[in-house]
Amino acid sequence: MIIAGIIFLFTGSFFILLGIIGIFRMPDVYNKIQAGTKATTLGFLSLIAGMLFIAPQWWGKLLLLAGFVLITAPIGSHNLARAYTSHSKTSGEDR
Repeated sequence: MIIAGIIFLFTGSFFILLGIIGIFRMPDVYNKIQAGTKATTLGFLSLIAGMLFIAPQWWGKLLLLAGFVLITAPIGSHNLARAYTSHSKTSGEDR
């Protein structure tokens, strides 16, 4: 079980790293938001899965954290994209 947990921890760390790289490499704001949200959400959920294998006695807290991230990450990215869209329309900037 520990080996599976470590594999999930490394997988989650890798996806978080890909999300960070995606934020810096993507050309526009919408792609940056998408890269940051999808990759880091998958990475965080992989970290949670790894911790479930390593410390199963924390299952309640870990599932609560996973649910919180699954609910708030899409809402936060949607609000960022909406704020950018309304700002670019009012200021006349190109996207």
